[in-house]
Amino acid sequence: MTTNTKKPANPAGPGQKSKTVADPASERRGAMAALAVNVPTVTRAAIGSRGFAEAGLITHWAEIIGPELARGCQPDKLRFPKGERSGGTLTLRCIGAMALELQHQTPLLIERINSYFGYRAIAQLRLIQGSLRRQPQRRVTKLPPLAPADRAATEARLSALPDSDIKDALRRLGDAIRQRAKLPAGR
Repeated sequence: MTTNTKKPANPAGPGQKSKTVADPASERRGAMAALAVNVPTVTRAAIGSRGFAEAGLITHWAEIIGPELARGCQPDKLRFPKGERSGGTLTLRCIGAMALELQHQTPLLIERINSYFGYRAIAQLRLIQGSLRRQPQRRVTKLPPLAPADRAATEARLSALPDSDIKDALRRLGDAIRQRAKLPAGR
C-alpha cells in the first residue's frame, strides 16, 4: 500500500527559495529588539509587587486624573479582594493639603480611573499623606544666544508672511532651531 504525500507548494514560485517568517519564540537569544517590546516584561515584576497589574495607571496618571491633581498625588498600591480583579482599593500618596481636595473628589476620581481600565476595577480610594516619589525632572538645556546674522536669516525667511501670531510663533521656532543647531553634540 502506498500513501500519496504531497509537498506543500512553494509560495515564492518554482525554483525560488521560500521566505519563512521565524517564530518569535524560536529567534536567537540576544537578538536586537525594540526597547518598547521588552519594557513590559522587565517592569512587570517591579510594578506587580506594588499591586499594579498595568503600568499604564502609573505612566498615564496625569492624563487619567488631570494635571492639577496629579501634581499633588500619585498611586502607591492597588489591592483587590482575594481572587478578584474588580472592586479594588487604590492607595494614593498625597501631599498635605491635597488630601482634603482628593477626599472631596473621590467619586470623580474613581469614575475616571475606572473609565481608564474599562471596567469597575476600583471601588474605593485610600489616602496617605506624605512626600511623593517623583522621577527626576529633565534638565532644561540653556540655549546659546542667537547671533544677529541668524536672527536676520530667520526674518528674511518670514518676510513674505503678514504680521500675525503665527508669524511670531514661526519666528520663535526658527530662532530655537538655529540655537539648538549650535549646541555641542550629545546635549
